[in-house]
Amino acid sequence: MTEPFVPPPYPYDRLAEVVDLAERHAGGAVDLSVGTPFDEPDPLVLAALAAADDAHRYPASVGLPPLLDAAARWMQRRFEVSIGTQQIGAAIGAKEFVASLPKLLALRRPERDTVLYPAISYPSYEMGAQLASCRAIAVPARLDGTLDLDSIDPADAARALVLWVNSPANPTGALDDLGAAAEWGRAHGVPVFSDECYVEFTWTGRGRSILEHGVDGVVAVHSLSKRSNLAGLRVAFYAGDAELVGYLREVRKHGGMMMPGPAQAAGAVALDDDEHVEAQRERYHRRLTLLANALTAWSGRPVELPAGGFYLWMATGDTDGWGMAERLAIDAGAIVSPGEFYGSGGDRFVRIAVVQPDDRLQLVAERLGVR
Repeated sequence: MTEPFVPPPYPYDRLAEVVDLAERHAGGAVDLSVGTPFDEPDPLVLAALAAADDAHRYPASVGLPPLLDAAARWMQRRFEVSIGTQQIGAAIGAKEFVASLPKLLALRRPERDTVLYPAISYPSYEMGAQLASCRAIAVPARLDGTLDLDSIDPADAARALVLWVNSPANPTGALDDLGAAAEWGRAHGVPVFSDECYVEFTWTGRGRSILEHGVDGVVAVHSLSKRSNLAGLRVAFYAGDAELVGYLREVRKHGGMMMPGPAQAAGAVALDDDEHVEAQRERYHRRLTLLANALTAWSGRPVELPAGGFYLWMATGDTDGWGMAERLAIDAGAIVSPGEFYGSGGDRFVRIAVVQPDDRLQLVAERLGVR
């Protein structure tokens, strides 16, 4: 008899005791656990949201033309990738897309039942597999942070619905070899979906997309949550292989997966503007540097800047992730995420999101004894 699915505790709901410790500080806790933006969106984007006059109508599930056109222009500017709007679809935030994808792909390929995903990663890759009653197989990383594709069991590859890659990676900030992932997928007949939501915050070299290596068998996923501080609007899109995107556009219609029209209008304006993104890049790099220096001085161990993203992936030394989270809550009033949230291989790390305003991060540094 098949057991009913019981949702596990949501990771951030498990932080209650850490939150209580951090809140004891004068000035309150500084929440660095969730990668949610605290900076304001660009005024032009908010003006487009307010001016939208189509909230009373059902929006196009696949995406309204202004949003799809803006996404195509952005990919051309950023990656020199030319792709037609029929190969782009809208999503109600990247997390919704990630979590629902395996179920939709399993309907397309019912003989397959396996999701391959990075061993240390965003929890929704594994959860998407569970929600689809699929096998979730973690792929380890090499020392340089790239996925060890050679470690994938051929039997798992033969059953795979999808290989997820994430570059820059959440939580580690590592950059993957997207060309190698695309090549592996094509060689094994496995679609490769590349989560590129942090690509605008690439610190080592320029931002890269898997679509630079051709679109056959691959789909890139992009979000405006981090790029444009629009997490509350749930604006994302996917683009790539014509057959895969075409299938997803059609099946998602039937599920009512529709991004609101005003959110699409705001997203189109945001994608056409790079100036506000550059300002946000400068903020995050400044905050990463500030906190990495403070944590290095406090811990006596080097805390490295990531190759991409806005997280510090800090080794915990003589304790585990929960122990370090408690220390930082007690000493600095900072709420951080134990690394086990992102896979068992992360249990000797914590993830620190530098999303709070500068003055709040400066407060953390001062509590750590750094001025």
